[in-house]
Amino acid sequence: MSVGICRRALLLATTLGVAPFALATAAASSDSSPFAEHHLALQLSDGDPHKQALVLSVANNMLKVYGPDAIAIEVIAFGPGIDLLRADSPNKISVDSLIAQGVTFDVCMNTVDTITRETGKQPALNDLAIQVQAGVARILTLSEKGYTLVRP
Repeated sequence: MSVGICRRALLLATTLGVAPFALATAAASSDSSPFAEHHLALQLSDGDPHKQALVLSVANNMLKVYGPDAIAIEVIAFGPGIDLLRADSPNKISVDSLIAQGVTFDVCMNTVDTITRETGKQPALNDLAIQVQAGVARILTLSEKGYTLVRP
């Protein structure tokens, strides 16, 4: 199943109230944008709102420069960076808009598990974020697949 189809199914599932995480896992396991000429991984490990805005700006700019069909963009959030992917993030609309344009947002479940242990409560996450076990491992996998890593 192509990532474009997975993303559309994910958006439809979310709209219809179907469990989106099952579809998100399928999207994460397939090769993203198989026809893309450029592959960009954006690391977000900082909770600073300015860093979050910068990551969103870089993703938007790359979509403008190359077009959504020519570039695969994956944002990997771990540590304090997962704040961008919380359900109540002030940037949720921007994140959802980028997802609709084909950008993938990964949330590190190791970080979520640590927060859950420390606070006794699991943080609510953006339903469209793709859960990955380890953010750094995802970066390594993408790097091995030829993605350029940028840490704005």
